[in-house]
Amino acid sequence: MARTAVSYSPLVPNSHLTSPAGTTIDATLVTNGVVINNVDPEHTVLRVTNSFTGAKNVTVKAGSGTQSWMAGQGDLTVSVGANTGNEFLGPFTSARFQQDGSTMYVDFEAGFTGTITVLRVPKAWN
Repeated sequence: MARTAVSYSPLVPNSHLTSPAGTTIDATLVTNGVVINNVDPEHTVLRVTNSFTGAKNVTVKAGSGTQSWMAGQGDLTVSVGANTGNEFLGPFTSARFQQDGSTMYVDFEAGFTGTITVLRVPKAWN
């Protein structure tokens, strides 16, 4: 089955962003994972919460294609503690995590419940 697309919540330069609710991690997301389209890995931060009673893993998949020349370093797997507030992952290296088609994949361990929010850190400007 297809991965579920999760959109960015952009951080606002010189302002604020009210904490977004995030996307609920349900059985579909655990089974199929998520995809971040039009990804800019170096400006992407994931906020993951775990509402399960035990620690669960979230995995950012290593990329594919010629742009991912560091993919041989493998996936990034992070244990998210039970009933956590927020766990932040990233920013990421496109040479390791970007998939073909400018996407990034995130998977969840079986039984994972909680939320995921994809934040875009603004680029510097003059």
